[in-house]
Amino acid sequence: MRATSLNLVRSAIRCARPKAVSCRNAPVGVRWSSTIGTGEKQWSTPLAKALAGAITTTGPVSVASYMRQCLTSPDGGYYTRQSDGHDQFGAKGDFITSPEISQVFGELVGIWLYTEWLAQGKKDQVQIIEVGPGRGTLMDDVLRTISSFKPFAQSISAIYLIEASPHLRKQQAKLLTSTDTFSTSDLGESASSKHIPNCSITWCEDIRFVPKEETSTPFILAHEFFDALPIHIFQITASSKIPASATILTPTGPITPKTGPQVPKNQWHELVVAPITSSTPTTTTTTIEKDGDGAASTSKDPPPDFHLTVSKTPTPHSLYLPQTSQRYKALEKIPEAIIEISPESLSYISDFAVRIGGSKPPSLSTSKPSAQTSSQTYTPTSSTTTPTYRKSHPSGAALILDYGPSSTIPANTLRGIRSHRPCSPFILPGHVDLSADVDFLGLAESALKASPGVEVHGPVEQAFFLGTMGIKERAERLLKGTKDEEVRRRLEGAWKRLVDRGPTGMGRIYKAMAIVPFREGEEVRRPVGFGGHVVG
Repeated sequence: MRATSLNLVRSAIRCARPKAVSCRNAPVGVRWSSTIGTGEKQWSTPLAKALAGAITTTGPVSVASYMRQCLTSPDGGYYTRQSDGHDQFGAKGDFITSPEISQVFGELVGIWLYTEWLAQGKKDQVQIIEVGPGRGTLMDDVLRTISSFKPFAQSISAIYLIEASPHLRKQQAKLLTSTDTFSTSDLGESASSKHIPNCSITWCEDIRFVPKEETSTPFILAHEFFDALPIHIFQITASSKIPASATILTPTGPITPKTGPQVPKNQWHELVVAPITSSTPTTTTTTIEKDGDGAASTSKDPPPDFHLTVSKTPTPHSLYLPQTSQRYKALEKIPEAIIEISPESLSYISDFAVRIGGSKPPSLSTSKPSAQTSSQTYTPTSSTTTPTYRKSHPSGAALILDYGPSSTIPANTLRGIRSHRPCSPFILPGHVDLSADVDFLGLAESALKASPGVEVHGPVEQAFFLGTMGIKERAERLLKGTKDEEVRRRLEGAWKRLVDRGPTGMGRIYKAMAIVPFREGEEVRRPVGFGGHVVG
């Protein structure tokens, strides 16, 4: 879902791009100069300078636009820039993910897929799809595990990896394929899987390129994917002012806000990103750390290039998105309430649901816009609705593993991570990982709205999911076969880290959620890992 403002930002970025310096390999320590307003401003990265120039031209941008540019801009984005020797993942990078901590994690995910395949009657024409596969570590462990279950492995007809970064696609291909020779098709690049005989892995930039086939059974994995998708942030603002006759065009129809004395006392405004100028109050973040000897030391982050500010009037996004769910509407009377909404996340989860259960038939009803309402949700006509994808026999499953609250709407969760420690999301654009908590209940709600043929289980804590999948038993088997004490110590610490339920433990903070087929008249079946048992 790409807003017009994003296209303007990209256009302005192209115009503001420095000519003499490559954004992809620029050193982090250099400050980049430009003139913003009055006086010369120093920017921490070329991407920061380009963003500032674009914002000066178009005005403050949404957090979603800022995140998208910082993470995936072809000219210096965190995931898309040339690595110049820096790896985002692992102990030497900025963060470490569960598959990097222990091979057991990916093995259990592979076993979960196998149990779903059994429970659904051993379907053929299976598609394995992973969105945001990182370095490919999870998929490597999953496919290696699946290869041990020959009938399941033989049922797999295609493997798709959804990855926007050319640099990461190369890393994934090196790990997952047995050849350096790629074939090219309309979908993307392909190569043979080293784990699943006679099966190709295809890389696509967007899941929409992956074909939907009524006879296919898609098994979809999303591990630490949704937390990196752009979010919009909204805050209830008292005595909001909406310009007269400000008709807003939205995907579901036009909105004509109230004006004059009819304006609501409280209205959602969007938090937007603006450059920090010489007149903007700033603070320097000091982080207290401990060195190898346990002695305290301090490190200072560079000053941020940008900051958040409340939009002076409601934006098109603030008039539309908070009206899409009763959960958001319930907060309208709470002064200064803040919510985070990720339209891309809701779009992706809806796609997952449709692939598994088919889509709902388009509605033929229409509604006439009313000038007497500040916001209105309209039912799209059949001409504007995505064509119906019919699936007479729902099949497949999606497994989402990420962090966020179980039932509340995320608020104030935008964060930056660099060198394994938190930092401001507004420093060193393009060199800092940005993420936000996942709204699991929002994902579940969108999946159920998108398809009549699915049901949602979870979220459950990662400790519960991995515990019921048998992580302790699998770790004990590995430990029995290992005599090296150092290796044993690492194995033991790794699996316990994954299920740690302390206040900040991964077993508590990370959640698992599943989307599985639903058929009218059949008894609800809980999947393995969500309170169910192996069947089939």
